[in-house]
Amino acid sequence: MRYLILLLFLSTMPLMAQSKIDSIMPVRGFSIAAPEVGHVKAFIDFVEKELVPLHVNTLILRVDYNYEYTSHPELRNEKALSLKDVKKLVAMGKKHNINIVPQINLLGHQSWAEDLEKLLEVYPQFDETPHIPLMEKHEWPNEHGLYCKSYCPLHPDVHKVVFALVDELMDAFEATCYHAGLDEVFYIGDDNCPRCAGHDKAELFANEVRKIRNHLALNDRQLWMWGDRLLDGKTTGMGMWEASMNNTHRAIDMIPKDVFICDWHYERPDKSAVYFAMKGFQVATCSWRKHEVSKAQVKDMLKFRAESTPEMRDNFQGMILTVWSGAERFIESYYKSDDNQQRKMLEMFEEIQ
Repeated sequence: MRYLILLLFLSTMPLMAQSKIDSIMPVRGFSIAAPEVGHVKAFIDFVEKELVPLHVNTLILRVDYNYEYTSHPELRNEKALSLKDVKKLVAMGKKHNINIVPQINLLGHQSWAEDLEKLLEVYPQFDETPHIPLMEKHEWPNEHGLYCKSYCPLHPDVHKVVFALVDELMDAFEATCYHAGLDEVFYIGDDNCPRCAGHDKAELFANEVRKIRNHLALNDRQLWMWGDRLLDGKTTGMGMWEASMNNTHRAIDMIPKDVFICDWHYERPDKSAVYFAMKGFQVATCSWRKHEVSKAQVKDMLKFRAESTPEMRDNFQGMILTVWSGAERFIESYYKSDDNQQRKMLEMFEEIQ
């Protein structure tokens, strides 16, 4: 009997250890572009060698149109991940208890620099601002305030297309959480849009969030999103990038509380996670390349969890490190030397104790 009890205890030790780690900070996330075709094995090797020992348990993968969709094959990139590729990533996640959160940017980020993303390239009728042309050489600022284009949230056909992609990607990844992006939406409720003109921008944004959330909820899936459009850029002084200057911030009181907020701040350790938590949302603070900012954010998150009321504690979910280069470029740079930016970025996870 004692032998059986010992075997049972030993078999549960890894689970017990992980449970203790997760109680300190439930979400230890890493956000990066999904690997390209032919680089899936190298990406998995990197995750297993570098991220698993750091107890990373959440992986946000920006897939967008880098998948061989069958529902809308016209929206595939020329070289796209196959279902077999995705299943390798799924197996890796299951093996190491990593929650994989696939992402397709919805609403905003429908173009980048001089190029349209696939959705508006194939379906130009979905463009919120068709009267604003892409530039041959993108510069910021510019006369049109063009950063990235948006799709029109009131177009009657847009959600039939994007939700088909979302459902297919979620099925492929066997995922329960989906990241919709929804950040840096500068074009919304444009005065020249025949459907959106005159609408309250906060209501337009909130309606889009609710529509995505409700669609996911049909299959017991959770919506994750970046939090910048829900912050008042003027009142906080955070400005137009890390917060909203076009009044979408009022949407925070119009969306369901089960939406998970990824609250990114890269220049200063702004403490807006407290704002989201007090509004009733679960939130993770997101960092990038400024190591001192990341370290301060980790200390803040640990402090928030330690000093909050029992009712509030669980709203402070953790930290997510974001990477804004391709996976291949990041991994290549990571292994070039022991003293580089990529390695220092991962030091954030060593601060979580």
